[in-house]
Amino acid sequence: MSKVIQNVAAAPGDDIPEAAKILVAGGFGAGKTTLVSTVSEITPFHTEETLTQSGVGVDDLSGIERKTVTTVAMDFGRITIHNRLALFLFGTPGQDRFWFMWDELAAGALCAIVLVDTRRLDAAFPAVDYFERRGLPFIVAVNCFDEARAYPAEVVRQALTLGGDVPVILCDVRDHASAKDVLIQAVERVLELENRHATPA
Repeated sequence: MSKVIQNVAAAPGDDIPEAAKILVAGGFGAGKTTLVSTVSEITPFHTEETLTQSGVGVDDLSGIERKTVTTVAMDFGRITIHNRLALFLFGTPGQDRFWFMWDELAAGALCAIVLVDTRRLDAAFPAVDYFERRGLPFIVAVNCFDEARAYPAEVVRQALTLGGDVPVILCDVRDHASAKDVLIQAVERVLELENRHATPA
């Protein structure tokens, strides 16, 4: 486990809550449901429905033609990354027509994770723009699909026109250790920003 998280958990009187809400966002098919399922220590809650003909011409399946189900409301899971810090994970729906739910899901969130699929990089822009406008700390996690071309993190950063201080990491959300590391880095991002603001200029 990260030394930063260990130190935070051991420090009495810190401002990190014992429970925190993290939003898992990103484009349609980026792996949000998989991330929540991989790390959740409880049976995750999903609102998945089978893709039907009614979605033809509405849902863009280019690059993810084998996808058969989609989240229509949210995913929910929980993981304890230290005995003092439980993370409640809320996965957002990825399709445009469900974006109206994001404001409600984002309420009270500590930070967010934007999952990126390099086969459909343009699908990540709305999530990045949303959290930048809202002022919610976020990191970008590139989900390394087997059939996707691998790109260095800095190439993805440039393609998404991210600021130099936004963490960009590579991950495999099917792997528990990799998915858990994404969550830890998201919390560390919040700690970094809080420490920066607390340090006198």
